[in-house]
Amino acid sequence: MMVDLDPSGQVTQKPADRAQRQYLNYAFYKLDPAFRRLSQSEQAELKQEFTAAVEGWLDAPAEAGRILRTYSTVGTRAETDFMLWRMAFDLRDFNDAQARLNRTRLAGYLTQPYNFISMQKRSQYVNRVEGSGHGLELLPGEGTYLFVYPFVKTRAWYDLSPHARQGMMDEHIYASGPFKGVRLNTSYSYGIDDQEFIVAFDSDYPQEFVDLVGRLRYTEASLYTHRDTPMFTCVKKDLAGLLGDLA
Repeated sequence: MMVDLDPSGQVTQKPADRAQRQYLNYAFYKLDPAFRRLSQSEQAELKQEFTAAVEGWLDAPAEAGRILRTYSTVGTRAETDFMLWRMAFDLRDFNDAQARLNRTRLAGYLTQPYNFISMQKRSQYVNRVEGSGHGLELLPGEGTYLFVYPFVKTRAWYDLSPHARQGMMDEHIYASGPFKGVRLNTSYSYGIDDQEFIVAFDSDYPQEFVDLVGRLRYTEASLYTHRDTPMFTCVKKDLAGLLGDLA
């Protein structure tokens, strides 16, 4: 595939693409300490009710494409305690997921400091790199850790020529090559959330991820990063383990 010389579509008047795509939701929650002052039996009852609501969302036809991965952020992020990573083919499914939680008693002890939504989309940069895949094959939750952050490019990035942008991304991809233990899931938020992308790195090796991010700071494309925080280190746990971290 050649470099896209008309990313704005003004020359070719590219038609709108209405093909089905996968949506992603990174929902972060914080527990009110008042929950920990409840009796152990009441805590257990509320956790059981909450678990049923979370798992009940997955009871849907296969074509809905609903996927859920659960993570604890206890001890890794001060303002959040856990994250639910949801995937579906319909944005309204995230509305349904949260509505189910809102009807539980445990939700009365939860706030939601962050909630990101995004969409899977074929990358215009990686397709021309041999062996890079198509940017649509998402394998969520394969690693012990998930490193998540919203990402925004500077407006100057979009003013560069297509060849200049592609050259910088080729360098970026090449620099990432040795880090085989880190899997990248990039999704797009243009127009549906405040950021432009959500970047999620899946890995068993935090040390490798730290070195990868450090190395990418030296690539030219990093000069065009406007915002890439807050950054969340999420530890994969099942619901029982996640809720056990809360109280």
